[in-house]
Amino acid sequence: MLTFWKLGYEGASIADLTAAMEITPQSLYAAFGSKSALYHEALGHYQQTVGAFSMRALEEEVSSVAGIERMLRESATEFCKARRPRGCMVSTAVLTCATENRDEARYVAQLRKAAIEALKRRIDRGIEAGEFKSTTNSAGLARYLGSVIQGMSVQAQDGATKQELLAVAELAIHSLRQFSA
Repeated sequence: MLTFWKLGYEGASIADLTAAMEITPQSLYAAFGSKSALYHEALGHYQQTVGAFSMRALEEEVSSVAGIERMLRESATEFCKARRPRGCMVSTAVLTCATENRDEARYVAQLRKAAIEALKRRIDRGIEAGEFKSTTNSAGLARYLGSVIQGMSVQAQDGATKQELLAVAELAIHSLRQFSA
């Protein structure tokens, strides 16, 4: 996971991956079948471990607003943690690629789309609960919040500090509250 996260799908060679896992190329192919299958496993592992904070924030908080606020603040913190690659492995994964890797780009785009859909569902629940104005465009707000989080991920990779990203999160939270009922 860390090798793919650090180097990207195309940047991570079989030699890089086998060195990180301390196995032979034959063992990698025997266990996973392909680099692509290993990448999917690594992305799934990321979402279930390091990246799970975002969905936990959305679901553990009683209110939709509190869940989204927590998600934004935790993104700023998580994207800048020491001793691991910066940003979000999914947000910045395979944004551009060689023609032969378009399937990987489509797969990761679907993961990003699923995150936006999760935000939309949480906003819709908030509208139903009276937390947001009934006129709130949940799809647009979800897309906006997803854009902010993905942008924070890119900025973390570019060296933005936790404090700088928290400032971005607070601006997004201010925008979010404008939709509160």
